[in-house]
Parts: sequence; C-alpha cells; structure tokens
Amino acid sequence: MAKTSVTSAFAIGALVLLGFGLTGCSAAQEIAESVEGEMSGGESEVRDGETQEVTESGDLDVFKLAVGDCFNDAGSTTVSEIPVVPCSDPHDYEVYFEVEMPGGEYPGDEAISAQADTDCTAQFATFVGLSYEESSLNFSYLTPTQQSWDGADDRLIQCIIIDDAAQTTGSLAGAAR
Repeated sequence: MAKTSVTSAFAIGALVLLGFGLTGCSAAQEIAESVEGEMSGGESEVRDGETQEVTESGDLDVFKLAVGDCFNDAGSTTVSEIPVVPCSDPHDYEVYFEVEMPGGEYPGDEAISAQADTDCTAQFATFVGLSYEESSLNFSYLTPTQQSWDGADDRLIQCIIIDDAAQTTGSLAGAAR
C-alpha cells in the first residue's frame, strides 16, 4: 500500500507492497491479509505507552503516524517507515492536522490533492497563528494512494508543517511566523 505527499517542497510516499501478481480474488485476499498484519502489528517502542508521545528517535510504521508527531526526511519518495523523533529534537516535519475522506470509490489523485490543499490550508492558521499567505512556513500532506485506498481502506489525509529555512526544535504550534 502507498501513501503519497505532494508539494514542490516535499515528496514522501509510504508503504508500497511489491511483487503481488494482481490476479483474481486470491491477490485481493493476499493484499487484505498483508495490510491487516501490518496495521495490527505492535506499536513501535518510540512512543510512551501512556501518553503515546514520541519519546525516542526511531522508525515508525507510516500508518501509525499521528497528529503531533515530528519526523525527518526519509530520504526517499517511497518508504514503509517514517524516521520519527521527539519534537524537542531537531526535525524536518510535524503532523498538524488529519482529515478522513469519505468512503466510496477512489476519487483520483487530483481530487485527493484538492481536498488536502483545502483542508490543510484551512487548518494552517489555527495551528500556526497566521494565515498560510502571511506565514514564512510551508505545508505538505500525506495522502492515500489507489493501493492503500482499495487494499487498506485508507482515507486519511495528514497535513504536515515545514520550515523550509531550517530544521525545527519544538512544535510550530502557535509559532505565528
């Protein structure tokens, strides 16, 4: 399954299952079982068991990334894990908002990107304290792909904030810049 991110400033994908011969019901069953196994796996030890805050640097399954998580560039456009860090450590990105798309047929990359642009822009000012147009900060997003939509029932758009000038230490919530 894959998730993608779209902006000129940032490109990161997620979990791609390769090598399936996509034929008939058995392929669909293989995908469903694979996704179920991946999504029901144990939580990485990077999180505090009580608060669920990232307390250790490490790789986290991309489907377990959550609002408030900070992470660094994975160095690839296709990844299965995200290199998360505590937000108190220098980092490249922070998840600031999530929105679940409605079910149904896959709407296509353009429709998903349009929804992500609308929702991430709308929530930017709430998070940063300035409108996107006034801010020196940028945003991007992680979005479902056709494979994750169909195979994992993935409908989640995750908005991520970026300071293109340098890594950030701490959260950008209320940064007003």
